[in-house]
Amino acid sequence: MKWGKWLENWDMTSLKIKTPFLEMDWNPQEKDKNAAWELYIELLTRITTQKLELKHGDEKVALESVYSLFSLTRGIIKHYGRDCIEFTKLAIVVLNQIIRPFTAKWHKLSLEGAFSDSKQCEAFCKELVSLQAKLLIYTKMLADMAGVEDLTSLEDNY
Repeated sequence: MKWGKWLENWDMTSLKIKTPFLEMDWNPQEKDKNAAWELYIELLTRITTQKLELKHGDEKVALESVYSLFSLTRGIIKHYGRDCIEFTKLAIVVLNQIIRPFTAKWHKLSLEGAFSDSKQCEAFCKELVSLQAKLLIYTKMLADMAGVEDLTSLEDNY
């Protein structure tokens, strides 16, 4: 299977990836699978895929949890090294194109006191829901890459 077809299967064709890359074979190796499993578990058990109740959640903590995906992903990539290139290709694109715009915007706003304003908190939660939908797909993609059963629908969260 080619990368382009695999991304199409997951309806992730909106990612901006150069054509030559999309024509490359998608063939995750054992270290890719292990790396995918590690990040899959992290995503599955964080606010990244779990509902945040407006009145019960803490927006700053939620933002920090999303932001921590950068260091977690970097750590996983460093641990598995150059032998997890398929995982790395996907992870870098998701970090830079899906997660970074959200964290950059809300980090700046949080420094300006946005989380003291209920309207800003509501806007954050709405944008978080949109991010969660994309990260839920990413989580399912990681389960597929890891070759494990997808547990994203195990609980009735949405």
